[in-house]
Amino acid sequence: MTVAFTRRDAVNEPLDLAGIGIGPSNLSLACLLESVPEVRSRFFERRDAFDWHPGMMMPGVELQSSFLKDLVTPVLPTSRWSFVSYLVAHKRLYAFLNANYDAVPRQEFARYLAWVAKGVEGLRFGTDIRDVEHRDDRFVLRFDNGQEEAKNLVIGTGSSPFVPDWAKPFLGADCFHNSEAKSRITDLRAGRIVVVGGGQSGGEVVEALLADPSSMKELTWISRRHNFEPINDTPFSNQVFSPEYVQAYLKLSGEQKQAALKNSILTSDGLSISTIHSIYRRLYALRYLEPSTLNASLSPSRDVIQMERNGNAYRLIVRNQFDGGIEVMHADAVVLATGYRFRLPDALASLGERITLDRNGYPMLNDDYTMQWTGPRANRLLAQNAGRYSHGIADSQLSLMAWRSATIVNTLLGRQHFDAEPDNAQLAWATETASAMPHQLRAGYSDGMLSS
Repeated sequence: MTVAFTRRDAVNEPLDLAGIGIGPSNLSLACLLESVPEVRSRFFERRDAFDWHPGMMMPGVELQSSFLKDLVTPVLPTSRWSFVSYLVAHKRLYAFLNANYDAVPRQEFARYLAWVAKGVEGLRFGTDIRDVEHRDDRFVLRFDNGQEEAKNLVIGTGSSPFVPDWAKPFLGADCFHNSEAKSRITDLRAGRIVVVGGGQSGGEVVEALLADPSSMKELTWISRRHNFEPINDTPFSNQVFSPEYVQAYLKLSGEQKQAALKNSILTSDGLSISTIHSIYRRLYALRYLEPSTLNASLSPSRDVIQMERNGNAYRLIVRNQFDGGIEVMHADAVVLATGYRFRLPDALASLGERITLDRNGYPMLNDDYTMQWTGPRANRLLAQNAGRYSHGIADSQLSLMAWRSATIVNTLLGRQHFDAEPDNAQLAWATETASAMPHQLRAGYSDGMLSS
């Protein structure tokens, strides 16, 4: 069915699409919608300006995906909002190329995103959506000084910092999530520091602490994983960040999806090789080359069971999964590099009972990123960056955001405005159908020759 959109001539005519949250995902969608004038859209963000993970922007941090996987290039390479267009606009394309980066500085990509956010149409910053109501044939979005109405709604509020239950009572100046690391580490005067979390975020915190260890006597890095493992960044492994993998993944059963997600975890959540080398070499220098008294301990296969106050410090009860032992660790400060979880924004509370959630608390998504809810089909609820379990490991990364945005635009239009079909895959993920099998193989299969 083709959906017809008309210009908003009447004052009370609703938008075709409203977006809550302006992070990279909805920013990508806004960029693509500039080329679709028949869709009237507007995106709202409570912050006064675009700012991408400012608390994690430590010196030297790098992007873990190609700069070509930007807001638009994979589906609209001629867009004025590509990363290359940003470099050209700032007169530093050649300087960037000559720098020969193995990985793009995250600070550079953050500036690119902020540049786009200042120029693309339809963005409203400093607008906190307080409540969303569905009334008749539209959504009503209310904010402090007015309201907006829309036929369709897309959620792009991103993920929220995840804090384990054992740490929640102690959050403060000396116990915090790594999303606040940049501002807090600078003023952290703690002799004993424990970093919990063995992924890239934890590695970046450890790397920053080791850069100036003068105030530290002890640094302990805890990971639940068997080791401090590198990201699986090889050509075949990176095929999971492709439309053809997503289409194959969508056909799996719930249990098969869980298994596939587990098997591909290190394509996304591992440490970059540069971070591993930096930390190891710094520890080597502190131990053998510099007059340092720092006692650094890297502790994989550990799971924190309990945390409690011990005077002005903390005591952590830790289970060693390697040999089953129980350990007690002491810290003056604890940094939680414990990841992020998607959650629906509070503004959707009035719609909460109408939205179906999966066992992980994520909204149940259809293949086209629409949520399953009890409202009219003509009024779609869509979600960005919420399909880790339904669409695969890449959904929470930057890699496929342009392709996902293109899919959402096609869904709204009811036609293939953007070419979102997968490339010719290098890997055959799904079982070939019988019609695609060689004749002899089909005959053997039908005769039961392959049953053994």
